[in-house]
Amino acid sequence: MPIRPRSAVALLGTAALAALGFAGATPASAGPAATHFGVKPQHQGVLAASTAARSTSTLKVGSSATQGVVSPTPKVYLVFWGSQWSKDPAGVAPDMQAMFRGLYGSQDTWGTILSQYCEGVAKGTVTCGSSGTHVQHPTSSPLAGTWFDNSAAAPSSATASQIAAEAAKAAQHFGNTTQAPNLNAQYVVVSATGTHPDGFPSSGFCAWHDKTSSPYGTLAYTNLPYVPDTGVDGCTTLSDGRALSGIESTETHEYAETVTDFWPSIGWNGGSGEIGDACQNMDSFVKLSTGSFDLQGLWSNSANACVTKG
Repeated sequence: MPIRPRSAVALLGTAALAALGFAGATPASAGPAATHFGVKPQHQGVLAASTAARSTSTLKVGSSATQGVVSPTPKVYLVFWGSQWSKDPAGVAPDMQAMFRGLYGSQDTWGTILSQYCEGVAKGTVTCGSSGTHVQHPTSSPLAGTWFDNSAAAPSSATASQIAAEAAKAAQHFGNTTQAPNLNAQYVVVSATGTHPDGFPSSGFCAWHDKTSSPYGTLAYTNLPYVPDTGVDGCTTLSDGRALSGIESTETHEYAETVTDFWPSIGWNGGSGEIGDACQNMDSFVKLSTGSFDLQGLWSNSANACVTKG
């Protein structure tokens, strides 16, 4: 059975904030031992399982809030953490940039799945209709910035608090120093080959996403390890022999879950978890303007099924 996400919030620890120069900040809770959201489990070369509709997969909005439920105009910031990125044997860095550069417009029929979800509607809503503020399908690339933070080596075994601190450092780097721009920004902290962020790969996950408090407001971020280190076909249900399929599937899982459950877990969840959790056994190559990529299926309330196009 797939691993399902468990409720937790990773907040920057005092030491992490002090390292950024915010010694006076006091965290609400610790991060390193916490569990996180959107945990995609490792699996290799698994044939796609049945994606028959299940009532427990229907997503419901967890809050009537008008902020932090979804990301109405998604913006992705890729952070390639540490001087270890001088080595990238699988070509992860150019691949991730190419994928996000293509996730927009009429050719991206996968991303249109997200536009049915919204914020600013009653808690428990399952169909937004014309109500609320919907996720907008991007008309240009959602990739808002790329940063190779190579001034020093990243920790070889980074804790959750250190990953969250890197997300805050990225917010500062990109000039997102107030809450307003961070209502749509998601920081994808990508670790280099041979590193072990939050225990990867022995911890059994491909990636996870969460939120963290910071001097710049609440931030949405993803811990994206170097998935090709799990081997060819790791973290995908396709058996195509591509080293990059697993990380593409993994990051599209996390991207979609961040967009629809921006500050976990007040966004869209169901009996099977977030939008990607019910559909971990559905992967498909999707042709975008920048190439073909392994995108994971997502749960669609309107279709009452896992789908790879809206």
